[in-house]
Amino acid sequence: MTDTTLATPARDRMAFLGDPRLLRKALPAVSLVAILIAIFVLNERAMSYRGLDLMLKYAVPIAFATIAQMFILTVNDLDLSIGAFVGLVACIAGTWLVDQPVLCILILAGCIASYAAIGALIHMRRLPSIVVTLGMSFVWLGIAVILMPTPGGMVPDWLKALMSWKPPLVPFPIIACLVIALVAHVLLMESSYGAVLRGAGGNATAIDRAGWSLLRIRMSMYALAGFFGVLSGLSLIGLTTSPDAHIADRYTLLSIAGVILGGGEFVGGRVSPIGAVIGAVTLVLTGSFLIFMRISPDWQIGAQGAVLIVVLALRALIKLREAK
Repeated sequence: MTDTTLATPARDRMAFLGDPRLLRKALPAVSLVAILIAIFVLNERAMSYRGLDLMLKYAVPIAFATIAQMFILTVNDLDLSIGAFVGLVACIAGTWLVDQPVLCILILAGCIASYAAIGALIHMRRLPSIVVTLGMSFVWLGIAVILMPTPGGMVPDWLKALMSWKPPLVPFPIIACLVIALVAHVLLMESSYGAVLRGAGGNATAIDRAGWSLLRIRMSMYALAGFFGVLSGLSLIGLTTSPDAHIADRYTLLSIAGVILGGGEFVGGRVSPIGAVIGAVTLVLTGSFLIFMRISPDWQIGAQGAVLIVVLALRALIKLREAK
């Protein structure tokens, strides 16, 4: 006889463990919880408001950069220039945002338009995005070095105050990351045009036959990436208060790792805004975990890469199980 007395929670757990799709979706959150538990075991004080605030201090700019990379990956492209672009934004803001805010806003708007133009170039000439964005990384970095050859510049007080805000109960980085994830999720996953944008990465032929302009879609995605890249640069100098052309050199690799760690894939338009932000936060916490382990910061990139490899290996096992 079939046992019909099995408790509902037990059945739910068995169904969850037996469904590879649910396991794959839960993997980013499981990774975040695992790294948090490891940190709390090493240092109980990290569980406090101040501890979380310090650990997640740079989560906001990295989350913005990760979402920017996610928009590019949605259309099956890869942006190797986002780190240099964030650095350029930091230098532009540090040069003009205090004394000439209108001029600064116009220049930043021009940077976003340039990103859209890069998307148009890649689409119209059928160029590899990796090659084009790699070349643009040198352009962005060169302009940033010309503007600010040494660290300096000025940061407006309102930006510093915003990034150092201490709301009650929940640290600001957590609130900001939740807002970033929800806005990106609604924009890309809940809106009707968001479905079209994702469809361009999953089945561009069908989207084209439906009458949508693939050129406009790619330009929109690159413009969104530029917009979030601008927000990343502004939030970063609000934290550091000292703009520098090389301030975000690592953000290119971190943004790619964050998207992949959050469940995104290089093909098919398969991305998750909430997962991408979770992936970015996990990478930030990995650095704190190494500090508590008293491991040199020089190993930080390697450790973050190891976390990514482990998660990808687990995802591959889940896919293998799903295929069976």
